[in-house]
Amino acid sequence: MNRGGVIPEPIARLPWRVLALLVAIGVFGQVVLYSAAGGALQPWALSQGVRFFVLLGAALALSYVPVRVWRSAALPTYAVIVVALVLVELVGAVRGGSQRWLDVGIRLQPSEFMKPAIVLACARFYDMLPPNETRRFGAIWPACLLIGIPAALIMKQPDLGTALMVCGGGVVVMFLAGVPMRLFVGGALSLAIAAPIAVNFLLHDYQRNRVLIFLDPESDPLGTGYHISQSKIAIGSGGVWGKGFLNGTQSHLDYLPEGHTDFVFATMAEEWGLIGGCLLILAFLLVTRWGINVGQQATTRFTRLTAAGLATTIFFYVAINLSMVMGLAPVVGIPLPLVSFGSSAQMTVLLCMGILMSIDRQNRSTNR
Repeated sequence: MNRGGVIPEPIARLPWRVLALLVAIGVFGQVVLYSAAGGALQPWALSQGVRFFVLLGAALALSYVPVRVWRSAALPTYAVIVVALVLVELVGAVRGGSQRWLDVGIRLQPSEFMKPAIVLACARFYDMLPPNETRRFGAIWPACLLIGIPAALIMKQPDLGTALMVCGGGVVVMFLAGVPMRLFVGGALSLAIAAPIAVNFLLHDYQRNRVLIFLDPESDPLGTGYHISQSKIAIGSGGVWGKGFLNGTQSHLDYLPEGHTDFVFATMAEEWGLIGGCLLILAFLLVTRWGINVGQQATTRFTRLTAAGLATTIFFYVAINLSMVMGLAPVVGIPLPLVSFGSSAQMTVLLCMGILMSIDRQNRSTNR
């Protein structure tokens, strides 16, 4: 029991501050979706809210899973998801021109599970490796294979945004594990050299057009550039304080495409302004900082790398989406987690939070 003898200790020891932040972000997302639907709970806000609280409950349940289970399951889980990605390529359901789902009674998107799985797998690999071996070639190529295989399968679906996030999560773990900086610099230079080739020969036409429109947004304002143009108009028209709840025009008059999914931040910024946008970003930054702190307090290499990698995965979600809707990066289809309508990003982020809370629970037990 806790000091007051009223609240059971397992409940009292939950990270209530970060849970309050998550609930605040999730509820605010439902408010934004309510407005995007013209002041109606259907079709987005109600179902989003139900999913959020169910998945939050699942995250709390995962927080009671011992860290040793995550450690032992890391590589087998990774292997299962790779097999699922291969099955997607063979028998996956096609939707919107993309083949990303498996129908197994329910529709699953294995690539979403790979975002936390790649962090766990790379962390487990470097946890098994003696620290003095980290700077050798034998510490690099297996991690590159761990990252490259699922990234290539996801690119084939095609899903550039998720492939980038899988690569980002794995590379962060490699960097934190102590892989020499010169290799990252060399890799970055190689990517810069290969980028024109990839854009012209490897990307699909719609992906290539998104990159080109990012470089020249005004070249096709009514075609490929329409999303970005309308998003900028919505964000800019909100000003400092916004137009007010239910008073947005870009989304309500259907000028802003995908105003309830990928471009939900623009819908929010039009009504809540710069102040609302900054507060939302601050809430996400505080959640990310908490995850980094969990990693800093961890006592094992696996938990340090896992916590930092999962916190960075959440950060990537937010950073890529905001860059996308503000025209600072090409449109790659990454939603704003807990705010955009849909279950995939919501599930992934709350899964990451469940594992982080499990590590935090171990940290508290160890440091008592």
